Amino acid sequence: MKITSLKTIVPAVLFGMALSVPSFAQDAPASTDMHQAGQEMKQAGSDTAAAAKETFHGTERATKDTAITAKVKTAFMRDRNVGASGIHVDTVAGYVTLKGNVNSPERAQQAAQLAQQIEGVKGVNNQLVVVSSSASN
Repeated sequence: MKITSLKTIVPAVLFGMALSVPSFAQDAPASTDMHQAGQEMKQAGSDTAAAAKETFHGTERATKDTAITAKVKTAFMRDRNVGASGIHVDTVAGYVTLKGNVNSPERAQQAAQLAQQIEGVKGVNNQLVVVSSSASN
């Protein structure tokens, strides 16, 4: 009876093992897919963090540029030789651009010097145009 039971059990076990082999074989691709999905999620998280960081730095840079522009305009208003009328101030990444019309080369030079003295200014692009006072009327 033991041999009969053994003759029944051994083929049943072997048959069961044979049926389970495809299941084990599928675990490797599933594992690979899961690993790849995990890597893609990790990359997406890294990309999102990088985008958030860049947004923060962009906002920080824009805020600093706005503050520089305000300080330059205030310096122009306080200086009786320069004044603020007719001078447009634009700041990008710490670089100030002056545009507009002034009535003398000295006023254009003074405006550039005032802008350069403001904290945070990396450079000044003076595009002021000198026009005679009769041409501006």
